[in-house]
Amino acid sequence: MKKPCTGIAVLILFVPLVLLTLAGCSKETQIVLNVYNWGDYIDESILDDFEKQSGIKINYETFATNEDMYIKVKQGGTKYDVIVPSDYMIEKLIKEDLLAKIDVEKIQTYKYIDSRFLGLRFDPANQYAVPYIWGTFGILYNRTKVSDPVESWDILWNPKYAKQILMMDSVRDSLAVAFLRLGYSLNTTDTAQLTEAAELLIQQKPLVLAYVGDNYKDMMVQEEAALSMCWSGDAVFVREQNADLEYVIPKEGTNLWLDCMVIPKSSEHQEEALRFIDFMNQPEIAQRNIEYLGYATLNTAVFDLLDTQTREDPALYPPGEVSSRWEVFADIGDANVAYNRIWTEIKSR
Repeated sequence: MKKPCTGIAVLILFVPLVLLTLAGCSKETQIVLNVYNWGDYIDESILDDFEKQSGIKINYETFATNEDMYIKVKQGGTKYDVIVPSDYMIEKLIKEDLLAKIDVEKIQTYKYIDSRFLGLRFDPANQYAVPYIWGTFGILYNRTKVSDPVESWDILWNPKYAKQILMMDSVRDSLAVAFLRLGYSLNTTDTAQLTEAAELLIQQKPLVLAYVGDNYKDMMVQEEAALSMCWSGDAVFVREQNADLEYVIPKEGTNLWLDCMVIPKSSEHQEEALRFIDFMNQPEIAQRNIEYLGYATLNTAVFDLLDTQTREDPALYPPGEVSSRWEVFADIGDANVAYNRIWTEIKSR
């Protein structure tokens, strides 16, 4: 009798084990990119497309405020690879050495970013941040309820509209309105100016229906109030729900806000993070994202694809002269203590 070929038998048993082991290793070694963004601030089907194209898995989490995001990044429990903070928070993260420098040479789509949003105060040398979304804030009002011209922040102090006014439950944003009305910088830390702004908001409080968060959009659509502070992207959304609503940037000025993609220093996948940022700025991807979000694009290639009505919408794309009246929030450092004290005093009245 011919002896069985034990070598072949062993090989037959061994090969499937190797293949199973390799398959297991493949899953274990797949790169996972941790992305941390504002809630409802991306078309999530784009994340699926990036995974399919790159082979990189996305672990996507969201936050509600810059401060919430800062705490988690600072604590370092999760090693995020891409986060999307706002201007003043980026400045704070840079000061605390929490961000990695970005090699823009590795981002081919960087050329599409509108130069107006580069070299700003929070990142003057464009070393840490790649702009994502921008906008302004102003006044949203109901044309059937407001009979006076809406041209100035003054109207939010008009007794005629008592208990029909909504203000943001946000120290920086509500104080910014008072600063603009008084002609002061949005980033002032001058004690006398802070006191004057606080007194102005205390005077206004009896006229305010509520200090609000995202619920202000539903309240305005349902005509529970006549006037509200409003972000430009939200204005586009609510106008579609109620044709009587209009958005205005007051003559005294506005806040230019800018959210950017940045890479924390603790990121373990910085090269892959650059690939993700590059992908998000591809014109066809950026266009899909803007159409989902309803905010203004800062991608010049996408802007050229917009219809005339959208490009000329002053809520999204204000006239050029508005840029002389806008200011970006800065990190005010230790002055946050005074800001928060003032806000607590206003809310407790």
